[in-house]
Amino acid sequence: MAEFGFNEHHQNEIINYMRFARSKRVLRLKTIDSCFEELKDSRLVEETFTVDEVKEMLDELQAVVRGEVEMELINTAHTNVLLLRQLFSQAEKFYLRLQSDISELENRELLEQVAEFEKTDFKTTDKINKETSKPKLAPLNESGVSELLNKEIVRLQQENDKLRARLRTLESQAMSALDEKSRAERALKDLQRVQGEQQEINSLEDTVAALREDYERSLSANVATQKDLQDNLISSKHELLRVQEQLALAEKELDKKFQQTAAYRNMKEILTKKNEQIKEIRKRLQRYEPNE
Repeated sequence: MAEFGFNEHHQNEIINYMRFARSKRVLRLKTIDSCFEELKDSRLVEETFTVDEVKEMLDELQAVVRGEVEMELINTAHTNVLLLRQLFSQAEKFYLRLQSDISELENRELLEQVAEFEKTDFKTTDKINKETSKPKLAPLNESGVSELLNKEIVRLQQENDKLRARLRTLESQAMSALDEKSRAERALKDLQRVQGEQQEINSLEDTVAALREDYERSLSANVATQKDLQDNLISSKHELLRVQEQLALAEKELDKKFQQTAAYRNMKEILTKKNEQIKEIRKRLQRYEPNE
């Protein structure tokens, strides 16, 4: 595995995982083989079978094999997730962030190298694995790495504290800006409300002015109309007096003309005679009846 650039420790870890995966694979293959053997022992006891019977046996075998393969694939995926969980947990202890390239999982060249390693190096390294499985003393330079990691952790913590302080400052500034924005919005709303009220006042003033102008025009029209009515009334009175005067003259003229007629004279004579007769009758009555 030198071409992968792994050290001895990581190479041993990969070998352990491949041994685990191979054991699971061998166990699953044995299970699949047992499915076929069970079919042979339980169903293939007769010399001849119909097409439907063969189809039924193959369908049952397909269902069993499919279930075994699907279970193995699911178990393999879940096992890989647990392996990644261990790696990520160890990386997070040192504040590291691991990344994976999913496309490399289908790299045919790398897959062939892994297969070749499993065929050759994996067998020859069994003895080495047994020797390396014994506990060893920690290398001398590991403390230096730990010290560097600790220094880096301290530096990152200090930088993190600075960033937190900067964040608190920015949050305070943001809150102040939000308060200022809120005050500005309230002032703008008040100004808009005042402007709206002023517009309403201006509109009312314009309405009152228009009404006043209409009233003045109506008043002027009423004054002119009243004056015209007074003039017409005076003219009518003068005309009435003139007509009355003409009627009086006409009556006098008519009376005068009537008095000049023969009928008027005869009637006047008759009335005169009648008045004299009435006077004569009264005198007689007084002479005969003095007490009455």
